[in-house]
Amino acid sequence: MRIAPVVVVLLTALSIPAYASSMDSKTPDEQMITALEQRAAQAQPREQCFLYAQLVHETIEFSARQYQAGDVEKANGLLKRAQEFTHKITSALAVNDKKLKDAQILLRHTAFRLTELLHAGGSDEDRELLKQTLAQLNRAQDDTMLQVFKK
Repeated sequence: MRIAPVVVVLLTALSIPAYASSMDSKTPDEQMITALEQRAAQAQPREQCFLYAQLVHETIEFSARQYQAGDVEKANGLLKRAQEFTHKITSALAVNDKKLKDAQILLRHTAFRLTELLHAGGSDEDRELLKQTLAQLNRAQDDTMLQVFKK
């Protein structure tokens, strides 16, 4: 039957926006970021890539909220932490990662959010930090995607 592939494609197309919107449904805070950082540091090597991707995402979301609230200094500090976590993603990449594709999707979504922040404006110094963070995040996302295709 030809209906089954059409149904699968339709369900997949409808579930991607729902998954993407669920990424931003919870409001990150410092406690959540600290707890996730501890969890990522103590996790098994094959789970770390996804946990660090989650950590980068939550940190970027929290940074965006700080920019919106006018606390630029705190937002910039969070972006610098996100850069550290992004570096840990590439260090934690392994062929047998548990949720490698999920990590890659989350990194792509986070890069999109960071691009939105970049286009929202701000001082030249803030924009430069955003550009650096975005470049590092894009490299990590590319590395993750390459690792997915190696599987």
